[in-house]
Amino acid sequence: MQAEYLKRRQQLMSKLGNGTAIFRSAPMAVMHNDVEYNYRQDSDFFYLTGFNEPQAVAVLAPHHAEHQFVLFVQPKDREKEVWTGYRCGVEAAKELYGADEAYPIAELDEKLPQYLEKADRIFYHLGRDRSFNDKVLKHYQSLLRTYPKRGTGPIAIEDTSPILGSMRLIKSQAELELMRQAAAIATEAHSLAQQVTAPGRYEYEIQAEIEHIFRLRGAMGPAYPSIVASGVNACVLHYIENDRQMQDGELLLIDAGCAYSYYNSDITRTFPVGGKFTAEQKILYEIVLEAQKQAIAQVQPGNTFNSVHDKAVRVLTEGLVEVGILKGEVDKLIEEEKYKPYYMHRTSHWLGLDVHDVGVYQHGDNPQILQPGQILTVEPGLYIVPDTKLAEDQPATDPRWVGIGIRIEDDVLVTSTGHEVLTAGVPKEVDEVERR
Repeated sequence: MQAEYLKRRQQLMSKLGNGTAIFRSAPMAVMHNDVEYNYRQDSDFFYLTGFNEPQAVAVLAPHHAEHQFVLFVQPKDREKEVWTGYRCGVEAAKELYGADEAYPIAELDEKLPQYLEKADRIFYHLGRDRSFNDKVLKHYQSLLRTYPKRGTGPIAIEDTSPILGSMRLIKSQAELELMRQAAAIATEAHSLAQQVTAPGRYEYEIQAEIEHIFRLRGAMGPAYPSIVASGVNACVLHYIENDRQMQDGELLLIDAGCAYSYYNSDITRTFPVGGKFTAEQKILYEIVLEAQKQAIAQVQPGNTFNSVHDKAVRVLTEGLVEVGILKGEVDKLIEEEKYKPYYMHRTSHWLGLDVHDVGVYQHGDNPQILQPGQILTVEPGLYIVPDTKLAEDQPATDPRWVGIGIRIEDDVLVTSTGHEVLTAGVPKEVDEVERR
């Protein structure tokens, strides 16, 4: 993979001009007191380096005569490594990660100016680490003060996100291999969940079955807190308690994906706990399924990102009118967003190193154009939430629909000729998810 990271750094540096880019590793996250979560590197940092330790800084300085890629890392420390794990160390940072130069992180303030003083700007994303933000700004202000004496140095700070976002949006072949593996593992887990779900079991039991497969197949773990929502819980978009006992006659909505070598999958399926849809569940399920199929058909190079959502909204609204949940002319209902009490989220997001991956959806008034190599989710849903506040011109919701929540989600790759559904192996047709 080092050749892949090198290629990314070279691509980024070609866009920096005479600037210097600074990237900070993710901090350690505390679970409670002195117990920490498993470490997860900042996605941009990992994308450019593959380096997976905290307390590190990467500097890209394409204008520097000798050191275009510099790493500041924790030095080797046997006593600390016994407690918290092995460190790469300064020397190995050059050998293993391709740095032109490496320094102990404690020398950052001393060494960093030499990579900034001849740059015309600093590329840095002002993130959540306020102390490090202040450190970068301090160096910037110091160099501004001495600019008249040298006539060189950064006179602006520019965010790295727009550049890196556009790079990360198009997946390389190496990235696609990892994402296909993440999709395959999650596909197996979801398929198993459908087989073992039964009335009387608890949501957390199904969560355990899913996450067991994640780790068993080599994934890092869940890509996000797994949603296993039965009955009315399915109407809570980010329900994660997963502690309810499932009953016959209910639906189970599972939204779960895994992280594999930092790359993520994201799948949702909804199916009957007892094996058979009720009449109302089946009607709404088929509306959502048709909306998803037609939305996926919009995933074509040259189409807009918004076209996927627009198609899903139209099919869902038509279905709600047909069954009498909404009343009125479809175009007007869409224009006035009367569907939103039942479908309140967007249909898609980018997927990659982050579950809600980087990359813009809109350039001013112009929506993003779909291009080969992009991966997005397609996840329409309907949620007939109890006590939903409705517009005055809309009928009260018939109680027979209330409490039904349905979402169907797949991960879809834009190809040169159309699309590829990476998660197509998880059953979703009515006759597949019903058990006879």
